[in-house]
Amino acid sequence: MKILAITNQKGGVGKTTTCVNLAASLAALGKRVLLIDLDPQGNATTGSGADKAHLKLSIYHVLIGEKSLTEVVIKSEKGGFDIAPSNRELAGAEVELVNELARENRLKTAIANINGDYDFILLDCPPALNLVTVNALTAANAVMIPMQCEYYALEGLSDLVNTIKKVRAHLNPTLEIEGLLRTLFDNRNMLAQQVSAQLISHFGDKVYKTVIPRNIRLAEAPSYGVPVLSYDKSSKGAQAYMELAQEITNKETISKEKKHG
Repeated sequence: MKILAITNQKGGVGKTTTCVNLAASLAALGKRVLLIDLDPQGNATTGSGADKAHLKLSIYHVLIGEKSLTEVVIKSEKGGFDIAPSNRELAGAEVELVNELARENRLKTAIANINGDYDFILLDCPPALNLVTVNALTAANAVMIPMQCEYYALEGLSDLVNTIKKVRAHLNPTLEIEGLLRTLFDNRNMLAQQVSAQLISHFGDKVYKTVIPRNIRLAEAPSYGVPVLSYDKSSKGAQAYMELAQEITNKETISKEKKHG
């Protein structure tokens, strides 16, 4: 089971768009996928077709230890994947967990109880390096960092890499950066091309080959509560996320073969 934390403390980099559309694309490839919305804004929840205003149960109840993951999971009908939804209530978990023992392990423990139910679990992290993000990094076995190729992108990246190093040192020794995903990419933009080249020279094959373009269909789909694959599967955005899903599953197959080989 692959547990992928999708995180960047900088907002507006296409993080939630990536979570919802990658979940739908992996599901379209026949994978069993759970998306866990860990952002109090609940955008992945609405983007998957759920009504965050009328949730009876959410990931908040799992983190504070009241419910199991199975009890809060609902189906994204249009996306073909399961989602553990979120809403504003989650902001309270931060405060409530402050004095709890092993508070960084809440999510990891919850996921351990559903081991084997899914091929992929995607964690949509909040745009902050807080306790909920630390829970995600402790539970995950890999990190995907969506980023825009712009001037300040590399600056924020070093903070995130340092946080990942700290989590690896103290909480999760096997945590790896799976890859950096270039999002909202505009090929005609000279700066975007330069930053992209910098990323590749610095991170090498940690940069996904797939590039997610700026695409109007990707921006429109969430307002209909569906992944772009259901909204317009011939769009450049939908095709790019299908490519990404394929790239990730190929990587998985290769690493499994290496382990068993």
